[in-house]
Amino acid sequence: MALQQTIDDTVRSLGYELVELERSAGGLLRVTIDWPWTAEQPELAERWVTVEDCERVTRQLQYVLEVEGVEYQRLEVSSPGIDRPLRHAQDFERFEGAVVDLVLKAPIGAAAAGQVAANRKKFRGTLHRADGAGEGWRIVWRDEPPVKPGQRVSKKREAAPEQALDFTLDELASARLAAVVDFKGRKPKSNLIETKQG
Repeated sequence: MALQQTIDDTVRSLGYELVELERSAGGLLRVTIDWPWTAEQPELAERWVTVEDCERVTRQLQYVLEVEGVEYQRLEVSSPGIDRPLRHAQDFERFEGAVVDLVLKAPIGAAAAGQVAANRKKFRGTLHRADGAGEGWRIVWRDEPPVKPGQRVSKKREAAPEQALDFTLDELASARLAAVVDFKGRKPKSNLIETKQG
């Protein structure tokens, strides 16, 4: 039985989903797990993999890999993290509306119609379903100029125009959730105003 199938079966039998399997030359076996998700149970998207979950899967995999005679130096089981890879159609359904990083297999080319560089392959934007029927998806973004540290941005500055690219999953080299972290911890101003009035 193939290693991928063995690990996938073991992870599923414990109630988790195999997100990624990496095997390095140094004998490291890295397994990334998540809770399974279905459109019928969208609340599961908010469920996070804990250290205890990883330990549970590690113990079971160590046993199964020993029985199967799989050679490895070290086993590492972890959660997908904030930059979780998106591999299957179900992943795209689960994270519709999220900010994602996409890399196309081939440059955008003539489809850019002069709006962006024809050799562009990387995009960061919000994931949406494409209009019409089918399995198509759309990424929507704005090419804002980068802000230098300490630079003040005028509130009067016009936002860059919104752009969109429709794609299918077979056109992608890779897709991940964008690692967007807010270290400021500030609440939106509207919430602060409501709190003061209340």
